[in-house]
Amino acid sequence: MPNLFLYDVTSSYLEGEKNELAQFGYNRDKKKGKLQIVVGLLCDNEGIPVSIEVFEGNTQDPKTVLSQIKKVSDRFGCRKVTFVGDRGMLKSACLEDLKEADFAYITAITKPQIETLLKAGVLEYGLFDENLCEADCDGIRYIFRRNPVRADEIQAVRENKLKKIKELLAHENIYLSNHPKAQVKSALGRIWKKIRQLKCEQWLRVSTPQEKVRCIELSIDEKALEELKRMDGCYVLKTDVPKDISSKEEIHERYKDLALVESAFRTCKTVSLELRPLHVRLSSSTRGHVLVVMLSYMIIQELNKLWNGIEITVEEGLRFLTTLTEQRILFPNGLKISSIPSPSEQNEKLLKAAGIKLPPYLASNDITVATYNHKKKLP
Repeated sequence: MPNLFLYDVTSSYLEGEKNELAQFGYNRDKKKGKLQIVVGLLCDNEGIPVSIEVFEGNTQDPKTVLSQIKKVSDRFGCRKVTFVGDRGMLKSACLEDLKEADFAYITAITKPQIETLLKAGVLEYGLFDENLCEADCDGIRYIFRRNPVRADEIQAVRENKLKKIKELLAHENIYLSNHPKAQVKSALGRIWKKIRQLKCEQWLRVSTPQEKVRCIELSIDEKALEELKRMDGCYVLKTDVPKDISSKEEIHERYKDLALVESAFRTCKTVSLELRPLHVRLSSSTRGHVLVVMLSYMIIQELNKLWNGIEITVEEGLRFLTTLTEQRILFPNGLKISSIPSPSEQNEKLLKAAGIKLPPYLASNDITVATYNHKKKLP
């Protein structure tokens, strides 16, 4: 599929309060009360970053899409583009912007939208199984299936939630039994709060069977629960890419490639690159910091390819390379030369795989470079 771009966003919370881009917004890091920035990453069809952009922390996902469209069209000069984004990204306004730019798209739709299509007869519930199915409506292709693994995961999560609520219910009933002055209404409120927190209010009910009995009962609305289970593991992809360009299988695989962007974010935020904490205030410095982190990610990905046959992780390889040394030679006339000793066998393999050959000598010019930690100097 020519000129395919994968796009997703993330947020990164801030410890300080003075960053120029810092705002309160939807926090993906689950850090309540923290200001944040929003980061949008545009990747090619192999998941390699081609552009990264930083937005104010309260920017909604769809609001970041138009700048990506203009970037691909005007700066990159791309035509016949297919844009891949998740269901929360490509809303109706974004789809109009893509249409105006003559770009195709691949995205997914929400459960309420699936229900609407089922009621309209565009989709048939009986066709949701492990095999991909396709339906067309008004020039739009809908590619759908039921993922049994995902369905089992959802059921396991639901059972775990029910277990936690039952544990709280048992605790509250024991407390009510042992404390005659305790308020049943207060206990009931705490259980309802837990049910709402776990988003089970559609199918769980709590009540007191008799007014004089200090006991709370939990019941399951089986009809509502069955209605919820009906859509477990079901998902629908939406695209305007013509059938003669891409099959439903290829559309499905390209949407799954969004996981490559998520992996890039995860590596930058939680593995070894330390996107946060941000110790900068200016918007230009913030964007520069994020850019350097993404460039570092690209280097790690390239080293991962080069060292794939050595059976070593990039982190381990970089740790080995820190053992490389130099010997400085000072001549009577003031000339300084750095001698590079032969690397160890392991380092020799790593350097050779990366296409690097160390010179035996380097001329020394006494120039130092300030590192991030200003207490250290790097020759």
